[in-house]
Amino acid sequence: MGRNKSGTDTMLRQWHMLRGIPRYPHKVTVANLGRLLEAAGFVVTARTLQRDLVELSDEFPLLADDRERPYGWSWHKDAPAFDLPNLSNEGALAFAMIERYLRPLLPHAMLSQLQPYFALASKRLTGVGPKRGSHGWLGKVAVVQPNQTLIPPRIDPAVNAAVTDALLRDRQVRIDYSRRGETKLQDYVLNPLGLVQRGPVLYVVGTLFQYDDVRLFALHRVRQAAMLDVPVRRPKNFELEAYLASGALDFGAGKRLRLEVIFDASTAEHLYETPLAPDQRLDIVDAEHVRLRATVADTPQLRWWLLAFGDQAEVTAPTALRTSLAATARATAERYCARSV
Repeated sequence: MGRNKSGTDTMLRQWHMLRGIPRYPHKVTVANLGRLLEAAGFVVTARTLQRDLVELSDEFPLLADDRERPYGWSWHKDAPAFDLPNLSNEGALAFAMIERYLRPLLPHAMLSQLQPYFALASKRLTGVGPKRGSHGWLGKVAVVQPNQTLIPPRIDPAVNAAVTDALLRDRQVRIDYSRRGETKLQDYVLNPLGLVQRGPVLYVVGTLFQYDDVRLFALHRVRQAAMLDVPVRRPKNFELEAYLASGALDFGAGKRLRLEVIFDASTAEHLYETPLAPDQRLDIVDAEHVRLRATVADTPQLRWWLLAFGDQAEVTAPTALRTSLAATARATAERYCARSV
């Protein structure tokens, strides 16, 4: 049964209307708004809806799009975030942290929708008093990578927008790509399958043209990008999580090995709390050493990690890995010994 037309009822109906209007460039028709209101228990004619929308547009930044059918309404793209209840300190903090740490991974279309909330969050946190728990929180937390800090390469904002929007909409994208160390641009049709931040570099996981082999493309090496109105061609059974678990982002070929390493006991302390693999075992060898056993992906990243321990770690298996690391250690020692400073 429909509601009566009291002043309170009108306010509630218009509140539901405002919540049902998307932000530009999306739009909603009067007919769809009517269905939303009916589902909420409001029965109203299209004429009344049109009148309400015109009145509300005098007070709120609403746009009427009558350029092409179906006609529709939307919030202005720069309109302040509008919602009730008001954004809490905790909610504002969540939006502020999303903006700070996840911005590179969010598609341009999503960022444009979230921008008013970011602005509202910033305003909210700026106004929090000194005795409130959220005050200054962003100055009290940080994300630190456990490796040498590098300056991220610059990514063209237009390229980032085209690629992330294509990924969001499952569309192909045409790119001009510069391989590392080359100046000539390659013209590719890319099927974007995922976006992964690895240290300072943002990679697009995808395939080219009609091929199924999955490759990595550094986003900062994309010079131009344009989304195509062609659905992505996705390899059968591809899952980003499984792809990452194979060691692909450590630049491996997906092979796995059974690793055994003898560590100085003090050096291996962190491995008790942060294991190398789900099946990791740490056994005491003697008072000063422990033996690690784990099944891991065979990647260059694994070798860099092991070499970083210097003489505090000795690979005992597999033999091929031990031989490879020994050769690297000898070459490093010979290089240092051959040069005098």
